Amino acid sequence: MKIELDFPPSDLFPNRAKGRHWGSLYQLKSDYRESSTWLTKQQMKGWKHDGGDIRLRVTFLMPDKRWRDADNCLAAAKSALDGLADALMVNDRMFQPIEILRVLGEKPGKLIVELETA
Repeated sequence: MKIELDFPPSDLFPNRAKGRHWGSLYQLKSDYRESSTWLTKQQMKGWKHDGGDIRLRVTFLMPDKRWRDADNCLAAAKSALDGLADALMVNDRMFQPIEILRVLGEKPGKLIVELETA
């Protein structure tokens, strides 16, 4: 199954959030998680979890030519993956392995998550 989500807001990237109080980002993370939950529910097409691990291939279609570190991309997308887990009604610990790809895209960017049960 393939799910298209919004690209993470720039303030969620760890290098951007450095030194900011966690409370200042709370609402942004919450909104991003909720929107990811709803986008996933719209695209699920009757998907059911079989109880095993779920392999994820997370592709970041960059909104510009700036190159971001893979670990920072994954950290920025945490709320989106939590929203994905909420919609699928699974614990996000089931997401393993997680493959991270970064490709040049165009504004506003996208987060494409491909799921495969192990």
